[in-house]
Amino acid sequence: MRVPVPHDLLPADRLGRVHFVGIGGAGLSGIARIMLARDIEVSGSDAKQSRTLDALRALGARCYVGHAAEHVHDADTVVVSTAVREDNPEVVEAHRRGLRLLPRSAALDSVMQGRQVVAVAGTHGKTTTTSLLTVALQHCGADPSFAIGGDLNESGSNAHDGSGSIFVAEADESDGAFLVYSPYAALVTNVEADHLDNYGTEEAYRAAFTLFLDRLDPDGFLVVCVDDPGAEDLGRQARGRGLDVTGVGESPAADLRAEDLVFSGATSRFTVVHHGRRLGEVSLRIPGRHYVLDALAALGAGLRLGFGFEDLRRGLEAFTGTRRRMELKGEAGGVRVYDSYAHHPNEIAGDLQAARSLAGEGRVVVAFQPHLVSRTRVFGAAMGQALGAADSVVVMDVYVAREDPEPGVDGRLVALHVPLPEDRVHFEPSWSATPAALADRARPGDVVLTLGAGDVTLVGPEVLELLQERTEAGR
Repeated sequence: MRVPVPHDLLPADRLGRVHFVGIGGAGLSGIARIMLARDIEVSGSDAKQSRTLDALRALGARCYVGHAAEHVHDADTVVVSTAVREDNPEVVEAHRRGLRLLPRSAALDSVMQGRQVVAVAGTHGKTTTTSLLTVALQHCGADPSFAIGGDLNESGSNAHDGSGSIFVAEADESDGAFLVYSPYAALVTNVEADHLDNYGTEEAYRAAFTLFLDRLDPDGFLVVCVDDPGAEDLGRQARGRGLDVTGVGESPAADLRAEDLVFSGATSRFTVVHHGRRLGEVSLRIPGRHYVLDALAALGAGLRLGFGFEDLRRGLEAFTGTRRRMELKGEAGGVRVYDSYAHHPNEIAGDLQAARSLAGEGRVVVAFQPHLVSRTRVFGAAMGQALGAADSVVVMDVYVAREDPEPGVDGRLVALHVPLPEDRVHFEPSWSATPAALADRARPGDVVLTLGAGDVTLVGPEVLELLQERTEAGR
C-alpha cells in the first residue's frame, strides 16, 4: 500500500515507540536495526518467521509472526512496507487510533537526518554499489552509517549506525522513495525503464530521476555511469544546473575510466584512469562487467569525498559480495550453485555474463522466476531473450508479490521467448518440481544459477541436497 509522506519529517528520536508492519523485509529491517542501536523502542510483525526476525529480537525488538491489531497497542508511530495491503489489521488499527503512519522512505529519512547522506540510485546495481562504497569507506578508517537492500557478506547485516558523519543509503526509486531524501551527494548507476506499475510510462520514470536532481545539495556532487545513456543524460542535465558531476565508465567521455578489463573465474581486474592519469589496478572478488562499473562509481564517490585511492582500492578488493548478488550457495557433485536477485532483462544479461566467466569450460544452467505480474507483462519477452545466454533454462511461474494474478501473464510468456532449442528450455509451473528439474540438467563442471527477486532463492539449497544425494548414491 502507499502511505502518504507527511509534510513534517521528524528525526527518529521524536517518533516515540515505532512498530514496523513487514519488519522482515530488506528495507524496514535495516531501519529498525539503526533505531535499535539508538535505543528507540521497536516492535514489528511479518508474515513468516525468518533469520532476520531472530537477529532483530537479539537486538531488543519485539517481533511477531503474523499480523494482529493488538500488535500496535503501545505504538506511537507505525511504519508500513509497500508490500502490505490496506486491509492489514495493524494498519486498520493504526488508522482507527490515529497513530502516525510512515512509509519506508520517511522512516529512512528520520534516521538519516543530521548526517552527510550519500544516496545510491539507479535502475540496477544499487545494492552492490552501496555495499562497495560502504566497505571502501570502512577501509579508509571511516565508520559510515549505512542502509542497504541486502546483507553484506562481511558483517551479515544490511544496516549499521556508524560513529562517522557519512550515511550511505540505497535510494530506491520503485515507489518514488528517493524523492523524499535530501542527500549531500548521489550516485546514479543507470536509468532504464522499470516499475511501470507505479510510473505508468517510461517518460514518467525518467522524469523522476530529473526530479531527484532537485533533492541534491548544491554544494555536493553527483556520480553517474556515462556508459548508460539514461545516466549520461542525467549527468548532462546536472551539469547544466551547475552541479559538480563525475562521469565514470569505459567510455572515452568518462572522467574516471576503467581500462584493460580482464575476467577470470570469480575475479574482475581493471585499471583506473582519472582524467588521463593512471591511478592503479583494482582486482575485485566478484565477476562481471556490471560489477566493475558499480565499483568504479563507488570509487568515484570515495575520491570525491576526499579519501585516497589506495585505501579505497583496498576496500574494493576486500569486498566479498552481498547476499543474493551472485552469491555462492555451495557445491555438490562437481556443480557450483549461485543465487542472484536479477529480475530485469539487463540484470539477467549481466549476471549470465558473470556466470559464463565462472563456468569456464562448463555450462550455465539457469532457473528464472519472473517477479511481479506487471513487470512480466511489460518485459517478459525481453527477459526470455536475455536468458538465451544460458545453456539450459528452467522458467518458473511468476512470483506475484503485491499484485493480483492476471490471465495470460505467467512464466510461459518468458519461456516462449528464450532463443534456445526447445529441449533446452522448460517452463515449470510447480515450485517444488524446480530443484529436481535443475539437478537433472546439471553435470559436473556446470554452474547452476537461480535468478529472481522472489522465493527462487530457496531453490539453490534444495538443488545442492539432490546433487549430494545422487553423488552419495553413486549416480
